[in-house]
Amino acid sequence: MSLYSVDKLIAETRRLAAEYRRSTGAALPVTAEIARHDAARLLGLELVPLTAEGGYDAVGTGRWDGRRIQIKGRALFDEAKASPRIGQFKTHQEWDLVMLLLLDEDYEPTEIYALERADVLAETAGKGGSRSKRGAISVAKFKIIGERVWSREYGMEDDGYWDNSLPS
Repeated sequence: MSLYSVDKLIAETRRLAAEYRRSTGAALPVTAEIARHDAARLLGLELVPLTAEGGYDAVGTGRWDGRRIQIKGRALFDEAKASPRIGQFKTHQEWDLVMLLLLDEDYEPTEIYALERADVLAETAGKGGSRSKRGAISVAKFKIIGERVWSREYGMEDDGYWDNSLPS
């Protein structure tokens, strides 16, 4: 058993990564693991071991019960710069859904978006560009075609239906 809890280790990793970037201008490669941890914590997902052979990082519970989920993370430092891209999807492996967790300059989560496998495959198939052939799409495109499922302001979002009626 570890002397430190995983939550405390992730918090310290966030702090160190943010300070390192402010000091050097370079980002430490910790975004993926922070995103895995935060997605599981915020959405109630069950992480699978990193050594697992599948093409997914977690199994869903509740709203996503039993769904196999890839988790992608992207820290956004300067949104005025060119559109950041998301790493390749494991299109040749089995999974059902991709969750994109967006982090701020302090590596704290700001939003989480979900995108179904069929939508990812449709977006990355048959495109002329080499990035699309490799299965990469931009954060902006993911946000347009995906569904926001969590935000820092509102927490867990509902199932996509918006209701503007006043509570009774």
